[in-house]
Amino acid sequence: MKKIFIHLLLFVIAILTLFPFFWMISASFMQDGHASVFPPRFIPDEFTLTQYQKLFERLSITSNFFNSLFLSVLVTVISLTFNSLAGYAFAKYKFSGKEKLFNVLLSSMIIPSQVTMLPLFLMLKSMGFINTYMAIIIPGLANIFGIFLIRQFCLSIPNSLIEAARIDGANDFYIYIKIILPLLTPVLATLAIFTFLGTWNDFLWPLIVLTDDSMYTLPVALSNLMLEHSKDPELMMAGSLITVLPVIIVFLALQKYYIKGIMMGSVKE
Repeated sequence: MKKIFIHLLLFVIAILTLFPFFWMISASFMQDGHASVFPPRFIPDEFTLTQYQKLFERLSITSNFFNSLFLSVLVTVISLTFNSLAGYAFAKYKFSGKEKLFNVLLSSMIIPSQVTMLPLFLMLKSMGFINTYMAIIIPGLANIFGIFLIRQFCLSIPNSLIEAARIDGANDFYIYIKIILPLLTPVLATLAIFTFLGTWNDFLWPLIVLTDDSMYTLPVALSNLMLEHSKDPELMMAGSLITVLPVIIVFLALQKYYIKGIMMGSVKE
């Protein structure tokens, strides 16, 4: 009975959690005004793609979608490269001041990102990167959490494996590419999900550094859409679904590696 009760409770929680997502999908296929009636309708009387046609044809949200996709993929790839290199170096290389430098990096994690926005904005402005995609790419080149996560994972890799490769004549770059990266696949997939989601959903920073409407990312464009079409919930739900769908696809594609990375990434030195 206890097991049945627990599963029943989990089922109810899952239904309550998924219900807003279900209503968002359903409302996006409704005709204008049908999502605002009382009593509320949870299933469209007639499925229609009118809201999506408005988004892509009349409101030109296609360019904003590809802006977000381009930036999210590029930042994720670059961030994984730099984070993996730095995390591997902190775990397996010996150099002066390594522990002090790593502790300083960790201590910076307690600083809220909002505090660093103004100095970061002024730095990028002096470099001439405001209203360019470089203003979004540069802050995402590396992050302390990614370096920490990969370092902890690399600590579980036996030093004997690296030493054996060096004895066989492999250089450091070959070891990193052929030995370390394949072993880092679970934690890299975990970090890729975090990075992609963070970049895709980021609203405040693109809003600050981008001024050209054609360069807006999807969350910024969707917020402007809400201001102009606040009385069109069906249109808002269609835009929200387009924003959420790529995130769900990425997570479902990498969830196996994500779970494995979470389980294996908590290695103590």
